[in-house]
Amino acid sequence: MPSISLKGLAMPESPIRKLVPFAEEAKRKGAKVIHLNIGQPDIKTPKIALEAVKNNSIEVLAYSRTEGSLEYRQKLAQYYIKNDIHVTAEDIIVTTGGSEALSFAMGSIADAGDEIIIPEPFYANYNGFATAAGVKVVPVISDFETNFALPPIAEFEKLITPKTKAIVICNPGNPTGYLYSSKEIEELTKIVKAHDLYLIADEVYREFVYDGAEHHSILQEEGIEDHAIIIDSVSKIYSMCGARIGCLVSKNKKLISTALKFAQARLSPPTYAQIAAEAALATPDSYFESVKSEYVERRNVLIEELEKIEGVRVAKPQGAFYCIAELPLRNADDFAQWLLEDFRVNNETVMVAPAAGFYATKGLGQNQIRIAYVLDVEKLKRAVFIIREALKSYIG
Repeated sequence: MPSISLKGLAMPESPIRKLVPFAEEAKRKGAKVIHLNIGQPDIKTPKIALEAVKNNSIEVLAYSRTEGSLEYRQKLAQYYIKNDIHVTAEDIIVTTGGSEALSFAMGSIADAGDEIIIPEPFYANYNGFATAAGVKVVPVISDFETNFALPPIAEFEKLITPKTKAIVICNPGNPTGYLYSSKEIEELTKIVKAHDLYLIADEVYREFVYDGAEHHSILQEEGIEDHAIIIDSVSKIYSMCGARIGCLVSKNKKLISTALKFAQARLSPPTYAQIAAEAALATPDSYFESVKSEYVERRNVLIEELEKIEGVRVAKPQGAFYCIAELPLRNADDFAQWLLEDFRVNNETVMVAPAAGFYATKGLGQNQIRIAYVLDVEKLKRAVFIIREALKSYIG
């Protein structure tokens, strides 16, 4: 039998999707599965985006420009300027989701064997992108006790080697919901400038910050232009996960011209999805206010209900729509699979994402789960009730 590549064998499974076969089998047997495992919002996509696709008059569905249509990039630049991120259309490459933007970034800045430092827990697919690029992820541990705040800069300094190419953050964070302060971004700016590194910020949840806080982008820092790379996407902001439109943003011209070569190899981003994404930029601010209000209510209810369960602790998120919960057990992977295979309340069960898959350090997160509060309040209450009853049975 022909062999599989070492890179292919090393590719990690998604902790978000690896339990899908068990969920599908549960559904096949007639059970209802409440999905808390994946960040697929139930918020309606802005009508203006859907109507733009329905009402277009395209007769030939042609390739778009490799870097994305000029009109869309110009409007994107205006969106960023409105958010005090001063870029032009030439600083933007439109990608097939934020995932492709991350892949382009890694391919552009690092060679096989190079290293990137990431505070953990982190979005699990960063591991996948790094593996595909032959890059080593070097984790720096953030602490549950501090709500997963930025680790001390001294901890980063210890990990920097001649092979280090970048520090990667997600702000606000997936899976933690942590929102980095302007002071923390300033500290990261100083360290990447001092060591001549890139700072890659995944800012796809920019619009979802709570409790009166404000999002601070890395490109709001002075003197970071040559070091900063922003990863963005319409998936979460406009509840358009299926559009698969994202972008890479940087004022470093050499970086952009290099990433463009990777983009040329895949030809162009999808045309219809760009039409929808461009139209979505006209969404009124009231949409975001309404969505943020909904997520705040969901977060508050979820945490309140989880904290009623004996032995459960929750790190309170200030952004995005995820939280990490610590359970009174040893193996959350086993518990999550058992929920799908063996546990029911009125023929209902819950699917969660075991948090160990969001860590690079073996042994961490074994008793934690990530919950995406992307369902309405009543479903969240029902899900937590099922988790409560499941823990009683499982631990017993």
